[in-house]
Amino acid sequence: MNTSKKKVTVQILNAFAENGKGGNPAGVVLNADELTAKNKLEIARKVGFSETSFVSKSKTEDFKLDFFTPNKQIAHCGHATVATFSYLKQIGALKSDKSSKETIDGSRKIKMIGDLAFMEQLAPKYLDVSHKESDILKSLGLSKTDLLLNAPIQLVNTGNSFILIPVKSKEILKSIVPDLNLITEVSKEFDLIGYYVFSTDMESTAYDATSRMFAPSYGIEEEAGTGMAAGPLASYLFDVLKMEQSSFKIQQGKYMKVPSPSLIVVNLQIEKDEIMGLMAGGVGLLQREIEIDI
Repeated sequence: MNTSKKKVTVQILNAFAENGKGGNPAGVVLNADELTAKNKLEIARKVGFSETSFVSKSKTEDFKLDFFTPNKQIAHCGHATVATFSYLKQIGALKSDKSSKETIDGSRKIKMIGDLAFMEQLAPKYLDVSHKESDILKSLGLSKTDLLLNAPIQLVNTGNSFILIPVKSKEILKSIVPDLNLITEVSKEFDLIGYYVFSTDMESTAYDATSRMFAPSYGIEEEAGTGMAAGPLASYLFDVLKMEQSSFKIQQGKYMKVPSPSLIVVNLQIEKDEIMGLMAGGVGLLQREIEIDI
């Protein structure tokens, strides 16, 4: 029996960091062509972050990216994409400020603006989940009076599905104690990545909303920065709350048990008052390099 081990180098970057602090850590593995899905899952589990990105050659795009949480593969991951392309730029692997990625769910454009990496997301799709409102509120320890007026709980998908829950104040957002088992049940019913709870009650005009993301069905109790959720939120702010702007700054991670404030910038592509697509991004800061035995 072959018991030999292989060492895999993993770069650790904090995506969506703000002013050199905070952000959401992700693992990045280059030259992953020979790794199997089982290998990638083992590495992601040992790295222990919410997502790890595996970069290999693509026949159709500049790079092929596979994303793994500690317990499964997912189609897209905003913060791991930001981490990956930020690192690729830092090592000189990007030929221009425009790039692309192939994923298991199709291809997406990538754009670099200075030190910020932006990932293309699709036009938003909305789904009414009002029939599950009581279960959703119960899973967050909230009541209907905690919700923002005239702002329905909705499922929004720009590549991945999230249920968006608008609350009236940052105090309510901060006080949430999630029931992870109930959130998992709802998430499985709707094939969600998770919940994105947010408030537009801001201390600073530097942000348009502040948020918390819970994805226990993917092994993520709470995440510091979620690009694939910030896209749906920016779409919701424009389409539902009628905030007439094309660029949004989303704060996340401030109210975690161990705060790790993140800044996600979302630029909407609008034609005749309709969102045709969007780009969500931020900066990725290299933290360290580790080696994993598989």
